[in-house]
Amino acid sequence: MTNENLRIHQSAVLAYRVQKKRMQVMMITSLDTGRWVIPKGHIEGGLSARASAEKEAFEEAGLLGQVSKVSIGHFDYHKTELKGGGHCSVQVFPMRVRRAVPKWPEKDLRRRKWMSPKKAAASVAEPQLRRIILKFCKTVPSKSA
Repeated sequence: MTNENLRIHQSAVLAYRVQKKRMQVMMITSLDTGRWVIPKGHIEGGLSARASAEKEAFEEAGLLGQVSKVSIGHFDYHKTELKGGGHCSVQVFPMRVRRAVPKWPEKDLRRRKWMSPKKAAASVAEPQLRRIILKFCKTVPSKSA
C-alpha cells in the first residue's frame, strides 16, 4: 500500500467562547506552513477521538474547557509527502473554552488567535472545515458567556 492510499483518522476541537455577546473561535498556526488551523492530531491509542482532541487542544493551544461528547462533523485533507503522505479524515468536536493558559507544550512553535467565525472560516484551506465552523457557530446562543 502506498502512502497515498493510507487513511489516517484524526480528531480536532473547534474551540469557542462567547465574549460581549460575540462568538469567537480559537485558531492556531500549523507547524509547517504557518497557516491557520484548528487544534488536531492523530487519535492516540487508548484514547477516544474526543479525549484525543481534548489533549491536542491543550498541547497545541493551551486550551482547557468542556468538549462535547458529540462530533459536529468531519473534514478531509491530504498530508504532504514531507509529512508522510496519506488521506486524513478529521472528526471535529466543539469545545467551550473555560481557560487559555499562558504556557503550554507547543507555545514556542505556534501562534494562537481568537477570531470571529467568519474570519476563522475564511482563514482555513479546507471547504468542509469552513462549513463546519460557520454552521456550528450559528447554533451557539450569544448569551452563553
